[in-house]
Amino acid sequence: MKKTLSLALALTMALSLAACGGDSSSASTPDASGSSSQADASTSAPAGSASTPQAVDDVAAVTEKGTLVVGITNFEPMDYPDENGEWIGFDADMAKAFAQYLGVEAQFQEINWDYKVMELEAGNIDVVWNGMTINDEVTAAMSVSVPYCLNAQVLVVPADKVADYEGLTSLEGLNVAVESGSAGEDAAEALGAATVPVQAQSNTLMEVAAGTSDAAVIDLLMAGAMIGEGTSYEDLAIALNLNEAQGLESESYGVGFRQGSNLVDEFNTFWAEKVADGTVLDTATTYGVQESVILE
Repeated sequence: MKKTLSLALALTMALSLAACGGDSSSASTPDASGSSSQADASTSAPAGSASTPQAVDDVAAVTEKGTLVVGITNFEPMDYPDENGEWIGFDADMAKAFAQYLGVEAQFQEINWDYKVMELEAGNIDVVWNGMTINDEVTAAMSVSVPYCLNAQVLVVPADKVADYEGLTSLEGLNVAVESGSAGEDAAEALGAATVPVQAQSNTLMEVAAGTSDAAVIDLLMAGAMIGEGTSYEDLAIALNLNEAQGLESESYGVGFRQGSNLVDEFNTFWAEKVADGTVLDTATTYGVQESVILE
């Protein structure tokens, strides 16, 4: 779910390095609702990185402290709180299973999505697991797991205006709510929209429902869970698939770790086992993402 401009990446990495030698407190201050959405690399040296990162023994560190701290945002159906405040969702449930595989407990930490790399480098979290879109920025800043889910960016508008967007190839002249630092923000800007950045994908829907933005760009998986009949946003609907509008392939989600972390190999082994024994498909079916999960 991210910015690809070289200047923004350089600034992010500089801040990340500064955070390594600083205070161990959280680098972000998320709002009450959290923040959100989201690389194709199966080893600890992801494609696109300038050099092979130094090995980091995060497995030992996680085992010693007894917890796997998972950086998330409020992003249904991947990570979201139930009525008791417990984090559930496809990503959350699989993160709990991974923690159990490592012999530790999963601990969920809401983060500001713009600062996910800083949070990793500062040691505030051990992993970013929140429907994270694999792109060049992500693979340059993190070690990334095998892709585990397919996704796309979609334009959400009031249901009675869907027909107005048929065949549209530009978003110029529209105020479009986006999650700051997300793949959706990139897609909206690429199509000429005037973007309205907010801290969470779920907040973009609030903008459209309130009439303060013309449309929102969010992940297809979130749209399937949060808009339309039987949801809190029954009057919103998908107008466009922006990946198709730009002639792009579907996106892939990956799990992010510190550069060189040996947790990547542990995760990839864990994931292959859980695909083989049916756990991944069963969990995906629970949250309605079985058509998007990658089972190869």
